[in-house]
Amino acid sequence: MLRNATTQYPILLIHGLFGFDRIGTTEFFQDVKQSLRSAGARVFIPHLSATHSNEVRGDQLLAQIERVLEGTGASKVNLIGHSQGALAARYAAAIAPHAVASVTSVSGPNHGSELADFLRKALTPGRLPEHVAATVATLFADFVSLLSGNLHLPQNAVAALNALTTEGVGAFNDKYPQGLPKTWGGKGRDVVNGVRYYSWSGTLQGTLLDEGLKALDPLHGFLRAFSHYFTTEAEQNDGLVGRYSSHLGKVIRSDYPLDHLSSLGHTGGLHRKAIDPVALYVQHAERLRNAGL
Repeated sequence: MLRNATTQYPILLIHGLFGFDRIGTTEFFQDVKQSLRSAGARVFIPHLSATHSNEVRGDQLLAQIERVLEGTGASKVNLIGHSQGALAARYAAAIAPHAVASVTSVSGPNHGSELADFLRKALTPGRLPEHVAATVATLFADFVSLLSGNLHLPQNAVAALNALTTEGVGAFNDKYPQGLPKTWGGKGRDVVNGVRYYSWSGTLQGTLLDEGLKALDPLHGFLRAFSHYFTTEAEQNDGLVGRYSSHLGKVIRSDYPLDHLSSLGHTGGLHRKAIDPVALYVQHAERLRNAGL
């Protein structure tokens, strides 16, 4: 079936923690971007810090939204943010709603990540463990930035971790509540200040023995291990973000059979037959098109 994702406004795909736009011939959103463009969408990948606070990354995003608007002549953009990228998108829409047609959160920690809470507690503030962890994470982020040609962007691993905890996102939500549900597990307002809000996410389902070839993917194994650190959303998470924590605006679905990286389209070449994560982005672009966006 020929898909038509020719949206009225350009689409910006926004990466999360440790993400990048391009390293050599490898693009972070490679399959998603190619599929969207093949379906007629104008797609751009912003250059954001691999590790930093939601506000710093959001300000970087705002500057690049302006460049996209100037370059395309469009009056608005559609923002699709994966993981922490959803928080940067929310910030940009709250600060400049006139320039944003829609915000879509894909596996976004819109109420924080229980894994981030665990990691924050495991690091002793001001002592060696925190210093070592911050140094290693920042060096890795700098390495990613160097390979992607974005070494000029600032990195701050501790700020990124603090920004993803339940407490950190709670403070962020107090300032930028647009699209948030009023009840846990509910949905938020579809439209706020002229901006449409959407979300979708997945959960780890069954056991590793049920996964078939997917069980051979080491990253998937790590995410299954991480899922054991969840208590509030035990057995209702994708390895990094809880199901109900991901809810924002119109919730398309929050229990796709996808782990956190699969919802990005990264499956290590091992695809589930049940769902094609890349197709979800194309279907959503069609949804935006049908909504006049």
